[in-house]
Amino acid sequence: MAVYKSPRPDVEIPDSALTPFVLERVREMGDKPAFVEGPTGRTVTYADLDRGVRAVAGGLAARGFGKGDVFALYLPNLPEYPIAYHGILLTGGTVSTINPLYTAEELAFQLNDAGASHLLTIPQFLDVAKEAAGRSGVKEIFVLGEADGAAPFASLMDPTASVPDVEVDPANDVAVLPYSSGTTGGPKGVMLTHRNLVANLVQAEDAHGLGDDVLLGVLPFFHIYGQIVIMNLALHLGLTSVTMPRFDLEQFLAVLQDHRVTYAHVVPPIVLALAKHPAVDDYDLSALRVVFSGAAPLGPDLEAACERRLGVSVIQGYGMTETSPATHIRRVEDRDHPGSIGPLVANTEARVVDWATGEDVAPGEDGEIWVRGPQVMKGYLNNPEATARTVDAEGWLHTGDIGHADDDEIFFIADRLKELIKYKAYQVPPAELEAVLLKHPAVADAAVIPSPDEEAGEIPKAFVVLKPDADVSAEDLMAFVADHVSPQKRIRLLEFTDAIPKSASGKILRRVLVDKERAAVAGT
Repeated sequence: MAVYKSPRPDVEIPDSALTPFVLERVREMGDKPAFVEGPTGRTVTYADLDRGVRAVAGGLAARGFGKGDVFALYLPNLPEYPIAYHGILLTGGTVSTINPLYTAEELAFQLNDAGASHLLTIPQFLDVAKEAAGRSGVKEIFVLGEADGAAPFASLMDPTASVPDVEVDPANDVAVLPYSSGTTGGPKGVMLTHRNLVANLVQAEDAHGLGDDVLLGVLPFFHIYGQIVIMNLALHLGLTSVTMPRFDLEQFLAVLQDHRVTYAHVVPPIVLALAKHPAVDDYDLSALRVVFSGAAPLGPDLEAACERRLGVSVIQGYGMTETSPATHIRRVEDRDHPGSIGPLVANTEARVVDWATGEDVAPGEDGEIWVRGPQVMKGYLNNPEATARTVDAEGWLHTGDIGHADDDEIFFIADRLKELIKYKAYQVPPAELEAVLLKHPAVADAAVIPSPDEEAGEIPKAFVVLKPDADVSAEDLMAFVADHVSPQKRIRLLEFTDAIPKSASGKILRRVLVDKERAAVAGT
């Protein structure tokens, strides 16, 4: 067995619950800004954060919320996000983070599956939240500010209530329950323990080389990348994060300029804009020193184009929700491996395996990347079958991503074996869209695949078999799907076909359609 090991020395992983570890420096940081709302300049200092977290924990405990309970956050990136998040964790409860773009249907599924009893949102999302909560076991909805039909978040915060003294088992107690489609199928609750997350923070700190940086918080905090590598790592290191509730290019550039951001975590579509959009020339980005791209592969040409234009280091890493998230991080000083995701982070091992035979492949040859380390999830919530398919008996997590390690043991991602579509770095599970299409009375069969797209990376494309005498257009079907899913999941292309290629067992041969689509796009 050919096992790759991190070139970094092993790091010690504290036996700690997540919040005490993340906030261990909060008192000494005092009035330093912890979070600044980029568009408005509204600031939460470390002292404000400390008071807020404790007030939330005390208020929740007084309501009877505690260990074993799940609180859902249905929020954009705002300075209140970490206050709510860590207040919940301080009670021994579990946070389930939810995409704020979700429809009521999608939100209700996660609330029910996670077993959430409480929900926090903003007034703009309240109608969707109330509809979803009505189909779930949510007992109380809170809202930032005030709105009819929900309790103000401020009413939950009780600075006079004592913070509960809760015993947490870091290795087994679930801190965070984000949702991921994994390598196949629909969304599943990813059980990340306190130890998983503390381990990955230590690993990321070791690899990132952050100094007294100002971080950009534009990547969503509901996603494990934004939540751990930006929100929590910045707090642990005593840095300032500048948040944005959503991405808008002009506002993004203004935030980088006005707040003198030095370290920007982004995704490949944002790197594309930084490299090519004419608006970039109108802003002073001279404070920026590093652009770190994640959540989807970034090609060496685009990486180099962004570096040339901005005069910054453009690096990238790799991970999954199931690995808390980081398994590979390329360091700023590594200039010899353009386009790579870098080496393994500390305390982490990998194999590169022929996905057909299960045998290890030689350096330089592509195979499925398997990883093992303390950041690997406890498992999928109430889904032992999916857990067993993803993490084998020896602890190897089968990522579903195809790549290789070179002779220097630096890793590159080449393709994806798993079925997920990555639209602007958002996960889009084909099976979910196929299920929606099959609800339409005119559809006999359907398959959804990724179609290459320069701006988005990939866009969802559907192949549809219509029932005899059906009279429906591609636009009609795309609009039908759009009514049932959040914006990033919408089908952008649709092609009618006579049959969907399938195996003898009835499984969609998605790779056949993917290869056909890539050839068609390359020929245009």
